[in-house]
Amino acid sequence: MLESLFGTINKENVLLYVYARGEGYPRGVAKFFATDLRSIQNQFENLEAGGVLYSRMVGNTRLYAFNPDCPYLPELKALLEKSLAMYPENERELLEVGRRRPA
Repeated sequence: MLESLFGTINKENVLLYVYARGEGYPRGVAKFFATDLRSIQNQFENLEAGGVLYSRMVGNTRLYAFNPDCPYLPELKALLEKSLAMYPENERELLEVGRRRPA
């Protein structure tokens, strides 16, 4: 839905996943959306370089979350909330629940 705004479906998927779960890691996003891991890693890296996300290490896994210092974070979250509300209920529930930490 937001691919035209964000440039790629993978960037949209990363942002929606992190928004719905509060944090995420590349392998989890790639597995959830059944897509290429390297493409997802690139999106996480680009979003972190742009100041939208930040990361921290938990064991051997790099977890990403929204950067609270991002100046347009409230607007981005509002857009993601609206987009998530348009997803079919079963897909939205799958995205919002599940494991919240790396495997």
